[in-house]
Amino acid sequence: MTSRAINFILATVIGVAICCVGGLIGLSGTATACVPQATTAPSGSPSPLERYDSEQKGHVATIVQVGASKKVPGRGMVIAVATAIQESRLTNHGDLGAANDHDSLGLFQQRPSQGWGTPQQIMDPQYAAGKFYDKLLTIDGWQQMPLTQAAQAVQRSAYPDAYAKWEPDATALVTDAATALGIDISGGFGMCMSAGGWIKPVDAPLNSGFRTASRPGHDGVDLGAGRGTPIRAASSGIVIKVRCNAYNADGSPRSCDIDGNLSTPGCGWYAEILHPDKTVTRYCHMLQRPAVAVGEEVITGQIIGLVGNSGHSTGPHLHLETHTSQPATEANAVDPVAFFAARGVDLSSSRPVASH
Repeated sequence: MTSRAINFILATVIGVAICCVGGLIGLSGTATACVPQATTAPSGSPSPLERYDSEQKGHVATIVQVGASKKVPGRGMVIAVATAIQESRLTNHGDLGAANDHDSLGLFQQRPSQGWGTPQQIMDPQYAAGKFYDKLLTIDGWQQMPLTQAAQAVQRSAYPDAYAKWEPDATALVTDAATALGIDISGGFGMCMSAGGWIKPVDAPLNSGFRTASRPGHDGVDLGAGRGTPIRAASSGIVIKVRCNAYNADGSPRSCDIDGNLSTPGCGWYAEILHPDKTVTRYCHMLQRPAVAVGEEVITGQIIGLVGNSGHSTGPHLHLETHTSQPATEANAVDPVAFFAARGVDLSSSRPVASH
């Protein structure tokens, strides 16, 4: 068995325990830490909800209702809606004649010739959504897959990378529809995964904020997890950096395999992940060399390292940074609390734990 497969199993098994024991109730006493939130649009741009008309939103409501009836987690609903946006722009297309792609029909452009059903059945949005979910639920590990991989496993599209760009819109549409319908999509993600496919990297309290008055140069937040706590990839992506970054007071290099202190600048052992939306997450002060390598594709919840105290640190914790682009720099660092909130994950906690 490969190390990637072992990590996958560990992330899934251990992550579920965290969701049940601490992730759902340890953060705020409720499941709100896992509730997805609508993605905000750049200033001056229409929001995802403004880009779709009432008929399209009606189809989203149908997809959400069918998913709820089949007990599909919110993440599955987002995958279904993103697929329908890509395939039909949420339009229940009939036969388009010369413009038709073979015998593709309906919201998901399913083909009678490939066993999806009769033309009449496929043109029924409830039936079409149900068939999509039936196939999705047969795919092992679909909840931990990047959206485009899960969608492609169902659709077998000629353009497999096209689904990913619709994830923000689908997240906003599903959240809006579920709220209007009174459907709870906060649970069942595994590892408290949001509908957008993000998790909190460690189940630990937030004890130091982003660029506070007392620490204006603090370009991330600190999560007070204990030494050796597994650190999980916040979302799927590609590892773009693995590095030891620590120095002695005189500027000479320092080992990251020993504890740091306030006189040892640097992030210690750290890793960076580039996500499909081109953002970057950075995980600092690891106990030892990260468990991943540059160029490796990781999935949400995969263990990438262990909490430690290397570099500029006075106690074990995870220093977490979020950046809007690569390379990750001070100029493109943003507040992780707001960054994760926009992706449906609550980093906040009131349990005080001292760290630096």
